[in-house]
This record gives sequence, structure tokens and C-alpha cells, in this order.
Amino acid sequence: MSVEMLTFGCRLNTFESEVMREHAERAGEAGETIVVNTCAVTGEAERQARQAIRRAHREHPEARIVVTGCAAQIAPARWAALPGVTRVLGNAEKLLAESWAAGAPSAVGDIMAARETAPQLVTEFAGRARAFVQIQQGCDHRCTFCIIPFGRGPSRSVPLGRIAEQVRTLLAGGWREAVLTGVDLTSYGADLPGRPSLGATVRRLLALVPELPRLRLSSLDPAAIDPELWQLIAEEPRLLPHLHLSLQAGSDLILKRMRRRHSRAEALAVIARARALRPGIAIGADLIAGFPTETDALFAETLALVEESGIPFLHVFPYSERPGTPAARMPAVPPLLRRERAARLRAAGRANAARFFATQVGHLAEVLAETAEGGHTEHFSPVHFLPACAHATPGALLRARIVAANDAGLLAEPA
Repeated sequence: MSVEMLTFGCRLNTFESEVMREHAERAGEAGETIVVNTCAVTGEAERQARQAIRRAHREHPEARIVVTGCAAQIAPARWAALPGVTRVLGNAEKLLAESWAAGAPSAVGDIMAARETAPQLVTEFAGRARAFVQIQQGCDHRCTFCIIPFGRGPSRSVPLGRIAEQVRTLLAGGWREAVLTGVDLTSYGADLPGRPSLGATVRRLLALVPELPRLRLSSLDPAAIDPELWQLIAEEPRLLPHLHLSLQAGSDLILKRMRRRHSRAEALAVIARARALRPGIAIGADLIAGFPTETDALFAETLALVEESGIPFLHVFPYSERPGTPAARMPAVPPLLRRERAARLRAAGRANAARFFATQVGHLAEVLAETAEGGHTEHFSPVHFLPACAHATPGALLRARIVAANDAGLLAEPA
């Protein structure tokens, strides 16, 4: 049996694709299977998944195509009707071994009643230098633009023992950097006995797995970073100096209409606190351009926040209507204007990144190699080796001296 995974969307989907790959390979069904793990964050993500399904069916007409992920959970019939699709699995069902047995039917249950918290251990991440570790699933908040809670269900946390076991398994397989991921990472622990915070759990994980050299966190809600996590940011060298925030906007009125839990001033305070506690820390942020009702003046507030804060790593998305969400019923910004505003935010982000990269010239960095040509530093700055490093096998940690910077990243000599 051959299994091909086509994964769209977040790091959580990447982790779950490896769970599904191992289930499908162990099931040993004869023939070729293509699994499409969809994303529902934007209409563009869904369009790309539909396009991939049509192409897969055209190029591999005999293959079984299994569609799963958030988009499939929300609208299973729509995906089942695509040419070549043989089964649709919900986000809970896709993680069950029995869903991959020969002849298993389509299955999409009520994700809002889901209770699973600990999928099987993942032993590999095909083609990736860093490993993703699911510690949380689902979301209890209801941002007005977001459909993901209806694809992922309520917040559920993976117990610490299971997390540590997963990290040890990956270390045994050769991975040197783990990324803790979830839908709403800072809500971790609210459903567990004792309600451990994310910071307390990260501290205990690092104590339980002292051989883990690098730990990174995925996106954090700036309204919910707990005191112990702040202490780790300040004091723990294995927790990498890279903080990615789910900001979404820099206008108080737009943040209120999004139903976010932080203000513009609070976002700036979080960034300032991180830099004070960990000088040189890299800041990333998610931003939505052209949210409904966003005027030129309100957009200017978000652009000013990017310029004022100097955030170097931006993930910018033009607003995408998600049917069934409150924002989809609000007065819309024209799509062309959304794209123009997104381009302006990205340009501001690139200018910030160039300035950030310039501060690293002359310093030594620890680079996680992804190819013989380069990788990423502990700050998640992209690095190109000069010359190419023959012993830079993917996943290796290498010391390198930063000799120059450009708009695309850093140039370094292996030390």
C-alpha cells in the first residue's frame, strides 16, 4: 500500500497527518490511497484543497481519495461529491485506527461532543526538520470571523505524561526541536485535574525531558499568557526566543468587532514585556486585512501598530467570509481593497524583518539545518550557508556565524 498525504493549513494538521499516515500504513490496505487533510480558515485554503483533489483524481484515477480536516468536518457532503472521493472522515474519526481498516465507511460525528485528547504517538515527520507535538485541541472562544471551533470542537488538553512520551519518541527518532501546537494553546489545562497552566506544563515538560535541546511554541493568545510562561520566556534558554502572537488587528474598534480579548495597548504591552524579559526575542503575529467595517482610518491603526512595534515575522491574511459566522453578516470591504491592504501590511513586515536580520550580523547562531544550504536560527530567522555545508543533514543543530543579511534572511558561515 502507498499512502500520500496532502496537508493544508496549520501545524496541528501536520501532526495529525502523520497520525493518519501511520494508521493507514499499519492497516495495510492494498492499492494507492491519497489523504487530503483540509483547512477551513479561508476560502483560499478550501479552493486549494478542492484543486488538489481534482488533480489527484485526474493523475491517479485508480487511487482511493480520503478527505478529512476542518473543511470536511463542517461540510462533509460538499467534499464527498467531488470526483474520485471515496470517503470523508471527521476530525475525531480521522485519528482512530479503526477508521483506516479495509472497507471502513465514511464517518463524520458531532465534533462538539468530541472528548479525545491523546492521539497515537507519532514516530516521524516526513521531510521535516522540526517535529510538531499536539498538546491541545479545539477552542471555547467565538471570534466573529472564525469557523474553526465548529471544525475542531471544544478545548481539550493532552495530559503531560503523554506529551513527554511523544517528545521522547521524537528525540529517539533524531529530531532536535519540538514545536508545541494546538488550536488555542494558552487555554491548555483548563479541562485537566488541577487546571495546570501552559507555563507550568512547559516547565515540567522541560524537567521531564532534559535531553530536549530546543522547544518552540506555536501561536499564543496575547490575552492569556500566564505568569509562569512569562518567567520561562525570561529564564529558560531551551524555550526558544521566538514569540508568535494571534493579534489579528491593531484597531480597538476592529478588535472589539472581532470579539478578541485584548486591546491595541495590551498587544503593544505584551510585545514590550517580551523584549524586556528576553532581549533580542523575535516577534511574529497573525493579522487579518480588510475585516468587515474596516475603514481606511481603522486600517491605518493596524499598519501603525506594525510599524510602531517593529514586528518582523507577519502572517497576513486578507479577510475571508466564513458562512455561518457573525462577521460574514457585517458590511464587507471590497476584495480588491482587502488584498491591497494585505500587501501593505506584508511590505511593512518585510521592512521590519530586514531591520531585525541586520541586528544579527556578526553574531553566532545555532541553526537547525533543513538542507545542506541552510535552515533557521533559534529566532526562526532563515539562514543560507556560505558555502553549502556538506554535513548539514536535515535536523542537525549547527553553530554558524552570521556574516550578512538581506531582505530574505541571513547569510552564515558554518562555525
